[in-house]
Amino acid sequence: MPTYGYECKSCGHTFDAVQSMADDPLTTCPECGKAIRRLINGGTGVIFKGGGFYVTDKGKSGGAKAGSKTKETKTEAAPCPGCAKSEACPKAANS
Repeated sequence: MPTYGYECKSCGHTFDAVQSMADDPLTTCPECGKAIRRLINGGTGVIFKGGGFYVTDKGKSGGAKAGSKTKETKTEAAPCPGCAKSEACPKAANS
């Protein structure tokens, strides 16, 4: 059930009330008994649950469009020119 905010026109007291959407708005202040008005609030933010609301979202397909292929390129580091035969060079160990 939604929570509605109210403000007293006379004393300025503000409070919240949990009401059904079908219920009539409250009319009297619990502090002074005079007229109140219902406040308009921003409510809550939108929450998207589930996978894939947009093309760029990652869903079950991993985020790629159906039928598209991703190209992977493999690059290997070349050893340094002066130390290709040295065991201390980390690039030489990979070659």
